[in-house]
Amino acid sequence: MGGLWGSFANVCIYRIPQERGVVAGRSYCPKCEIKISWYDNIPIFSYLFIRGKCRNCKKKISIQYLIVELLSIISFGAIYFFYGITFTTLWFIILALTFVIIFFIDLKHYIIPNSLTYPLMFLGFIKSFDPNLNELFPHYINSLIGGVFGYGIIWAIIFSYKILRNKEGMGLGDAKLLSAIGFWFGWIAIPFVIFSSSIVALISVLPSLINKSKKFSSEIPFGPFIIIGCILYIIFIEQYKNLLFG
Repeated sequence: MGGLWGSFANVCIYRIPQERGVVAGRSYCPKCEIKISWYDNIPIFSYLFIRGKCRNCKKKISIQYLIVELLSIISFGAIYFFYGITFTTLWFIILALTFVIIFFIDLKHYIIPNSLTYPLMFLGFIKSFDPNLNELFPHYINSLIGGVFGYGIIWAIIFSYKILRNKEGMGLGDAKLLSAIGFWFGWIAIPFVIFSSSIVALISVLPSLINKSKKFSSEIPFGPFIIIGCILYIIFIEQYKNLLFG
């Protein structure tokens, strides 16, 4: 299932930035435009069998397709391992798949489409009305506060940077993504996600700053780091809560 949905994620990653329908026709090679046969579209195995090249024109296929499918398989497997066949598993699968799509779109295009963040915000709030929620998920009041807080804090950073430097520091896509995380996990997740994502971002760009290939003012896609911060929150939630509340 992870591989199949990972293949669908690849379609979304390619088509959503082009504002094309994700179910509009079969996949095809971007170079020769020949439609891909079903046996060349089997997750993982087809990529390895045709050695990462189009069968028709021999153009190299980006390894991103393999990575996305592998990430989907690993995330689906990990979610099932920890939560079994439950509604919590279903919610996490939806979140994981959307995170994978957002991660690679922002990494390549420096955008986080509203068509992904708005549904994620809506679902995060709707699920908070479920009385049988896993303890990871907040009550609807906490969810609402988290969504507003997540958006507001990034908006405040953007506004302050605009006043001080007279230019954009972050995008509203980042604010909407953090708002979605607030809706999913409550306000308590926001400080951890902001702090951890900032640290991971700094570590990742540090080599580029040292060799001066980038400056502190250089644009970087921050969405992937917010997603990594959210994953770290899920992993270390118990330690984080113990640190806050003892």
